[in-house]
Amino acid sequence: MFISKLELKNFRNYESLDMELGDGINILYGNNAQGKTNILEAIYMACTTKSQRAARDHEVIRFGNDEAHIRMYFNKGGIDRKLDMHLKKNAPKGVALDGSLLSKASEIYGMMNIVSFSPDDLSIIKNGPAERRNFIDMELSQLDRSYLYNLSSYKKVLNQRNILLKQLKNNSELESTLSVWDEQLVRYGSYIIDQRKKYIEELNDTAARIHSRITLGKEQLKLEYLPNVDSRYFPEQLALSREKDILLKATNTGPHRDDIDFCINRDNARKYGSQGQQRTIALTLKLSEIEEHKEKTGDKPVLLLDDVLSELDRNRQNQLLDSIDGIQTVITCTGLEEFVKGRISCDRIYRIDRGGIIDEQ
Repeated sequence: MFISKLELKNFRNYESLDMELGDGINILYGNNAQGKTNILEAIYMACTTKSQRAARDHEVIRFGNDEAHIRMYFNKGGIDRKLDMHLKKNAPKGVALDGSLLSKASEIYGMMNIVSFSPDDLSIIKNGPAERRNFIDMELSQLDRSYLYNLSSYKKVLNQRNILLKQLKNNSELESTLSVWDEQLVRYGSYIIDQRKKYIEELNDTAARIHSRITLGKEQLKLEYLPNVDSRYFPEQLALSREKDILLKATNTGPHRDDIDFCINRDNARKYGSQGQQRTIALTLKLSEIEEHKEKTGDKPVLLLDDVLSELDRNRQNQLLDSIDGIQTVITCTGLEEFVKGRISCDRIYRIDRGGIIDEQ
């Protein structure tokens, strides 16, 4: 798969943008706050329906406008496709594929696999568990449509159950209806737990091999899935937690409280790892994502590197650049460092300046 062209209208700081992408390395460079990351955000949003930076769609619409458009031309399996995404301030987004409107925006998940790597990802190891859950959810949602369905359903049921728990304060008779939500929570949640466990086990093998290579065999990395509850005992644990849930007005048992541990040579990297070790783990995770996508889909994902090379030392830069051969990659940077120019062959180079693009190759 590769993206051949991107068109934007009233997206972030772009009134209009029309750019072609090569199927190899594409460089977007320029000063900070010129719009480089906005282009990556548009690509990511077209592939996943979500922004990495905005909580709501209306936040990406250019100031003073009520609508924004993303149009992306891509090739998958030798077939040219076109995706249109229509973003509105006061209405749900509309998505069309090859001119046909999709009933749900989420139908595009898995159509175009993508791996994104930014400076924020370098802190995924030491930040809170929500970021680690989001990491695994985004990967599994692209690889498994059933996972996306169960995850979406679980979140809706969880929200309704929490609303009900808050209502019990004024109407205790509603407690009898909790069982209806409990049953659904267990059904969808058990699938999530089992798939997360399976994926982490598979990812662990890939990550261990890649991490050993990056560290020249000096470090052994192990990923460990930390489920809040085992799927086999989810019904019983949820029932035992009911009194606590009512007291705290929130659901305290389920995969929405899962976490992942990272150990280097058996030591907890989140607690005891150096900043350099934590960054190496983050790099390992991204390289492992690429390998998992290729293995499970038989296709190479598109890779987005948002100003991440400047955050890595020369060895980690080499490891990353060695791994992107044959993968369409879009890289943002503040300048065309000689290392980048001499290290990789670029298909397209664009200079980004105040929401405008200058084609330099």
